[in-house]
Amino acid sequence: MPLYSHDHFESTFPGQPGSSVQSIPIAPRRVRKSGTGRIPQWAVDEALGIRPPATPPRSRAARFLPFGAGRGDGSRKRRRPVVLRRRTVLRTAVVVGVLLCFYFGTAFIDRHVAPAVEAHLPWSSVPPQGVEAAAQPLGIPPAVADSTAYRLLEPPDSSQPFAAYDPCRPVHYVIRPDNSPSGSEALVHKAVAEISAATGLQFVYDGLTEEDPSNTRNSYQPDAYGKRWAPVLIAWSSPTESPRLAGDVAGLGRSTTVKERGTPHVRVSGQIELDGPALSETLVEPYGPDQVQAVIMHELGHVLGLGHVDDPSQLMYGGPNNVTELQDGDRAGLAVLGSGACVPQL
Repeated sequence: MPLYSHDHFESTFPGQPGSSVQSIPIAPRRVRKSGTGRIPQWAVDEALGIRPPATPPRSRAARFLPFGAGRGDGSRKRRRPVVLRRRTVLRTAVVVGVLLCFYFGTAFIDRHVAPAVEAHLPWSSVPPQGVEAAAQPLGIPPAVADSTAYRLLEPPDSSQPFAAYDPCRPVHYVIRPDNSPSGSEALVHKAVAEISAATGLQFVYDGLTEEDPSNTRNSYQPDAYGKRWAPVLIAWSSPTESPRLAGDVAGLGRSTTVKERGTPHVRVSGQIELDGPALSETLVEPYGPDQVQAVIMHELGHVLGLGHVDDPSQLMYGGPNNVTELQDGDRAGLAVLGSGACVPQL
């Protein structure tokens, strides 16, 4: 027979001092008793406003748990499988890729970049390898008379008899026109053409520049000249700007030499400083243009690797003379410098 609750029921809470009795009003409802005649615990909890703990929803991964994985309640547990998500795989691939790039990149730098330059240049001043390098020389020096009236400049460490420009690449040059005499640009091009014919080296004119001559000129200036060795700078200067032009010195010429491990020293860039005010006076004299052109050829000889000689009949004589053309000794030395090694590693 169903039993209906009254306006309140009595319940004893064991564990409290004196097992006090509390009367808790509840709304009238029909309560079913258990077979023993006791009110179910869930009904008491509901009357007291006690909600059963929420059971967390079962995750999809739980359906794939192998038999024996643990649940922490003493029951037999299931082991959760390793699930590789797409994001995890991508992150792992990126990390592995970065590590591989670092490893092989470091090895490449140690093997190719670090030994690329051993003198005169900081490690960051190296262009990409092989820029403009051809498979064979762009020109061949002409046959010349047998002469020993020349001197080749040795590389800094004297490990080889001379250093030359790479004949498999063009030699670029630019002109800074400040302080230049009228008509001097044509004389520069004529001097370059004479030296090119005597060496077989191919020269390329890159135009005018605003770059100033400097004792610490960088041989690699990508912002100004692109990612290749800087061109030979032919700058019209003055003793005020270039103090070494004081006195009887009408010009200065030099080159930068670099070396990669296992290859010979190679000249890659150079600089010429010409005394504009003094050569302007020479230019208006009889045979003045020939004298000015001879000065430019003399300094180009230094740039390519010729030193001074003691024979006053040669253009590369170290003192004043009246020679305005290349002589046998000059041509013999320039022919040697035009037959240097091709070094595509630089």
